[in-house]
Amino acid sequence: MQGFLLTLSRLARLLFWPALLFALTMAVLPKPPQLPGPELGDKVQHMLAFFTLTVLAGVGWPRLTLVRAVLWLSLVGAGIEVVQAVPVLYRDSDWRDWAADTVAIMAALVPVAVFRRMIEQDQQA
Repeated sequence: MQGFLLTLSRLARLLFWPALLFALTMAVLPKPPQLPGPELGDKVQHMLAFFTLTVLAGVGWPRLTLVRAVLWLSLVGAGIEVVQAVPVLYRDSDWRDWAADTVAIMAALVPVAVFRRMIEQDQQA
């Protein structure tokens, strides 16, 4: 089982960077393309992005403290809102988007904690 968990961790670490780049790109494009599927709304898109980033970071770097992960990812969300306030981007900056990011980050700590507990149990066995 440990081999599977380590492979999953490496895969998450590898996928984190393109996911972050995708999220940042979509956040700063003046007219981002419509994603396939139903219209979910801005807040749900923010939450999906930051939930995904948090799970990938938490699984990819299992020794990274959760407090540090939460702070860094929340800072990324705040940074996006600052950048979206730049008039030439024609984007709307809204502190509620940052709040949605942070709520999603906190929610993602549940699966991350479960994964980390599985690693601990596997190492003790």
